[in-house]
Amino acid sequence: MGLFNWLSNLLGKSPAGNKSSVDRGSVVIPELSEPRPESKKRGPIRLNGLDAQQFAPLEDNEARELAKSLGRSIWNDTFFGRRDLIPPTSDARTLLVDRMMIADGITTADELAEIHAVGLEMDRLRPQLAHAAARADRAVASNRQARAERKARKKSEAADRLRLRAEAIAERKLNSIDFLGRGVSRGLPHRQSDAQLLEQRSLPVLHTPADLAQAMQLTISELRWLAFHSEATERIHYVQFAIRKKSGGVRLLASPHLKLRTTHRWILANILSKIPLDNAAHGFVVGRGIVSNAQPHVGKSVVVNVDLADFFPSITFPRVAGLFRGLGYSGAVATILGLLVTECPRQRVRYAGRELWVASGPRSLPQGACTSPAISNAIAWRLDHRLAAIASKLDWTYTRYADDLTFSTSGDNAEKIGYLLARLRHICENEGFRLNHNKTRVQRRNMQQSVTGVVVNDRCGVSRKVVRQLRAILHNAKQTGLAAQNRDGHPDFQNWLQGMIAYVHMVNPDQALPLKQKFEQI
Repeated sequence: MGLFNWLSNLLGKSPAGNKSSVDRGSVVIPELSEPRPESKKRGPIRLNGLDAQQFAPLEDNEARELAKSLGRSIWNDTFFGRRDLIPPTSDARTLLVDRMMIADGITTADELAEIHAVGLEMDRLRPQLAHAAARADRAVASNRQARAERKARKKSEAADRLRLRAEAIAERKLNSIDFLGRGVSRGLPHRQSDAQLLEQRSLPVLHTPADLAQAMQLTISELRWLAFHSEATERIHYVQFAIRKKSGGVRLLASPHLKLRTTHRWILANILSKIPLDNAAHGFVVGRGIVSNAQPHVGKSVVVNVDLADFFPSITFPRVAGLFRGLGYSGAVATILGLLVTECPRQRVRYAGRELWVASGPRSLPQGACTSPAISNAIAWRLDHRLAAIASKLDWTYTRYADDLTFSTSGDNAEKIGYLLARLRHICENEGFRLNHNKTRVQRRNMQQSVTGVVVNDRCGVSRKVVRQLRAILHNAKQTGLAAQNRDGHPDFQNWLQGMIAYVHMVNPDQALPLKQKFEQI
C-alpha cells in the first residue's frame, strides 16, 4: 500500500474507528505502477497569492509524522466532508493531502495551484451565487404562489359557474319545461306561436309552457308531472280497465285521474271545441249523433259500411302534436298539449321488487278521455274532406261516426262499389288509417240496412228484434215483475230498461210510444 493510501485510511477513519465514506463505497485511487507522463513545462502559477512551490512533496516519514501530529483535530475541521467547495491551502489537512498527492504522482504542483485558484475564485463568487440562488428561490416561490392563487381563482370561478348553472337550472325548472322524456321533447325549444292565426281562430294565445300552466291554473311542476313521458313508471295518470266487445274480444279503456281530467276539460272547452269540423263528421259533435249520421242514408238502394281499424290507437302523439302546431301553437305548447291528451298502452309488471307500468306501444289517444273524440274528428278532417269529395264525384253520400264510415247511393251508381272501395282504401292509408276489412258490409234494399245500429230501409228506426225483445219484457213483467225478466243479469235492470226505451224514442219516437205506455203500466 502506498503512502497516500495509508494517509487516506488514516485521515478517513472516525474517532470511533469507523471507516470513512471512501471505504464504504468511494473509489480508491490505485497505486501508479508507472510514473505519469510529464505535462508541458510551464512557469510557476501564481494566483491570488498561491505558489506551486508551496506544494513541495514530502518524504514518507515526514508525512507520517505530520499526519500523526494532526491527530483527532481533523474531525473538527471546517472543511471536512464538504463537497461544495475547494478547501484553501491554509488548511493543514488539505495541504498535507495535496503534498502527498504530489509525492505519489497523482497530480502536479501547478495543477494543484490552479485547482486552489479556482477555489478562491469560487469563494469570491459564492455570495453572488447565493444571492442569485436566493433570488431564484424567491422567484420560484412567487411563481408557485401565483400558480396556487391562479388555481384557487379558477377553482372558485368553476365553483361559481356550477352554482350559477345549478341556480339557472332550478330557475328554469320553476319557470320553464325543457325536457319531458326521451323521444318526445324535440319541440320544446320552440317558444313562438303564431298569435295572429290563433286570434283569427279565437284560440287562446300561448307561447311558452309558463303561459300554458298559467292558463290551466297549474304550476310548472304540476304541468311537467302531468305531461312527462316515461317508458316505465310506478304511477300513471289513468285508471285502466277492459270491457267486452259485442263482436268478441276486449276493448281497453283508460279513464284519467281528476287532475289530468281537469286539464282535458280545459283543452276541450278552450281549444278543441273551436276547431271547425267537416259536415260528414257526426260522432261526438254537438247537435249531431247516430240519428243524424243515419238520416242521409234512408231509402237508398245500397248502403256500404266500412270500419277503421284501431282508430284511436292509430292517432299517435306525433300526429296530435302536429295538429296543435297546425293551429298556430309553438312547438313547446303543442308538445305539452300532445303529451297531456295521449298515453301509452301499458302492462303491469314486477321488476326488482317494484310494481311498474311498462309501455307496450306508442303514445296515442286513450279511449276514455273526453278529448280523444274531438281530436280524432279534427285529425280526420282531411280524411272526411277527401272521402266526401270522391263520394260526391261518384254521386254517393258519405258520413262518419267515429270509426264507422258509411256510403250510400241509389240507381246505377251502385255498380261503382268496387271502384269506391278501392279509392277508399287508398285514401285511408294515405291519411294514416287502415280499414278493417272483416267489418266491411254491402247492404241492399232486399235486406235490413243499418247505419250505426239504426235501421234506414224506409225511415230511421230500431231493429225489429230489439223492439220485440223490449215488448216481450214489458208484457211478461206485468205478471212476473221486472226482476224476473232480468235474464242477462243487468245490475240495475229497471234503469237499463228505461234507457233502452229512451234510445228507441231518440231514434224513432213512434216506435217508443207504445213501449213507454206499457212501462208506465207496470
